[in-house]
Amino acid sequence: MVTAHPLPEGFTEIEVFAIGTALLVEALLGFCLNGLTIISFRKIKELRTPSNLLVLSIALADCGICINAFIAAFSSFLRYWPYGSDGCQIHGFHGFLTALASISSSAAVAWDRYHHYCTRSRLQWSTAASMMVFAWLFAAFWSVMPLLGWGEYDYEPLRTCCTLDYSKGDRNYVTFLFALSTFNFLIPGFIMMTAYQSIHQKFRKTGNFKFNTGLPLKTLVICWGPYCLLCSYAAVENVMFIPPKYRMIPALVAKAVPTVDAFVYALGNENYRGGIWQFLTGQKIEKAEVDNKNK
Repeated sequence: MVTAHPLPEGFTEIEVFAIGTALLVEALLGFCLNGLTIISFRKIKELRTPSNLLVLSIALADCGICINAFIAAFSSFLRYWPYGSDGCQIHGFHGFLTALASISSSAAVAWDRYHHYCTRSRLQWSTAASMMVFAWLFAAFWSVMPLLGWGEYDYEPLRTCCTLDYSKGDRNYVTFLFALSTFNFLIPGFIMMTAYQSIHQKFRKTGNFKFNTGLPLKTLVICWGPYCLLCSYAAVENVMFIPPKYRMIPALVAKAVPTVDAFVYALGNENYRGGIWQFLTGQKIEKAEVDNKNK
């Protein structure tokens, strides 16, 4: 631990080290798992399907989250943010871009699965590519707004990483948060809920439950819910009375998304897992056609 810089206010030595370690573990584990997902898609022909392109989009976004977490971990071990105010803005933008792209891509996978199981329509490459591009452009639009003055990026309570500034709770923040949460959390959550409920009903009729239809939505709510609640509470009350170390917990939970997503959308997918196994061992998967739906 570098001792040249004082401890951030409200944190002890062990707490700073624990947060940095947690961020580092989340970053390394998530990056390795999602990197494996990306490389397997590139190397294994059977995995290269339109549906799996959306899984690839999630993996790319989650790798971005891991890079963001790694930078935060490095700064935590230093006890300060070494990249200046411009670096803080870039870090905040990058974190929001990858996080929102991950959520939108998860909603796109839910939409695809609904049509596969409930309407029996097959996703085309052009549609999958358009959905992937839209998810990233949509995320970029909302992520750039704080750089243009609607919302604001600033330091997290530990002051070794940057995110949306919820400390002021002013009108600018409230209007941005309302629009952001509506279009990037509530609507994607609604799409996932209705899609997987319909799929669950279809599975129940056939008696063939091919995957856990409740897991993707639970992942969204559990991983992103605490952070959304903290930001929402900041819109109506001053959250600065909450000790800084407790305000860091939602961010740490959110940084676990890449690892959880890898198990939900790739390693938890029987066929995609077979493709990863083929990449690692060279053993041919039995089923020739691989998609992201059967789990």
